[in-house]
Amino acid sequence: MKKYKPILILLAVAIIAGCSSVAVTADWDKTVDFTQFKTYSYYGWADNSDQILNEFDKKRIEEAFADEFSKRGLTYQEEGGDLTVALFVHTQQEQQVTATTTGTGVGYGGRYGYGPGWGWGGGMATTTYKTYNYTVGTLVCDVFDTKKEQLIWEGVGKGEIETNPQKRERTIPQKVAKIMTYYPVQPPK
Repeated sequence: MKKYKPILILLAVAIIAGCSSVAVTADWDKTVDFTQFKTYSYYGWADNSDQILNEFDKKRIEEAFADEFSKRGLTYQEEGGDLTVALFVHTQQEQQVTATTTGTGVGYGGRYGYGPGWGWGGGMATTTYKTYNYTVGTLVCDVFDTKKEQLIWEGVGKGEIETNPQKRERTIPQKVAKIMTYYPVQPPK
């Protein structure tokens, strides 16, 4: 087992690094016993989400949340679940600028005997700027107590949106899982 330990550590670091591209915040009502809830229903997507998400990504997100809720002992019900789950997505275009400075220099110096030396030199530097445009997405999951019609948990994930659909198929469940780590009921170990 000792010879495999470094490999396992590297694998764990790689998995964590792959999931770390989303910043997560969450808040919930600390007075609520979340273990009392057994079923959930989707409220649906916020109106603007259709303009932002295609049907494939909406399905990926819904399935990822369904998997996470299932791990926590909750069963999906088309209508009238103990919990009502509402999803919302917001996107924003952002830009990152990087500057790279390269320089060259020449110099000459001399010193005869003892004491301070003398010299001269010259140089030149060039700065190159590169602009990187990307889209930041914010995924909000609001969970309501259906009977009380009261918000009891909110999880928010924010990160750069993957442009490759095949990679999104893999990263969406990872990002949803990271959001759900803040849900008050955790999956059994």
